[in-house]
Amino acid sequence: MERSLVIERLSARITPLEAMPPESRGDHNLNPDLGDTPGKRLTQAAVLVPLVDRPGGLTVLLTQRTSHLRDHAGQVSFPGGRLEPDDASHEAAALREAEEEVGLPADRVDLLGRLDLYITRTGFEVIPVVGIVTPPFPIRPDPFEVADVFEVPLRFLADPKNHQQHSRFYKGARRRFYAMPYEGRYIWGVTAGMLVNLSEVLAPQ
Repeated sequence: MERSLVIERLSARITPLEAMPPESRGDHNLNPDLGDTPGKRLTQAAVLVPLVDRPGGLTVLLTQRTSHLRDHAGQVSFPGGRLEPDDASHEAAALREAEEEVGLPADRVDLLGRLDLYITRTGFEVIPVVGIVTPPFPIRPDPFEVADVFEVPLRFLADPKNHQQHSRFYKGARRRFYAMPYEGRYIWGVTAGMLVNLSEVLAPQ
């Protein structure tokens, strides 16, 4: 997808920076029986949704998490993590985590706005922050957290035809989730759910 078109649609349809999204979504959208746990304290987190401005069109930068991590081990994810006391905002947290995890300098990212807040069954309340990344930029994965860094064309991820719904048994119940397999990569769960949100924002109206 062309940068100008993406920026036009994102600027018109996503939540401004440092503002709470008007809506929330999460694992419960495809699994209504999950519901919300009254009184449960959710961990505040943020991720960067990095749209890389390549000559052939925008791509989405993603990471493959290492297999020993406690949360979402081995999964494909956006750079990001929980908010720290020194983070001034979710945007600051997303940029900090992106630099720590993959070495992406904050000055190569032009932030555009926020997608919907996403609630995970693992107890996180995540703000996805969308930004345009201008090459060139270094990639220095943190070997403790990141097994690999790769890019997928935005036009593939934004196409609803590539949004599959898969399921598996978890704790005795069948759970449904979005999945977007791409060239041997299995993009699913929270990351795929956020990409569905991005796709909806970018869809023509």
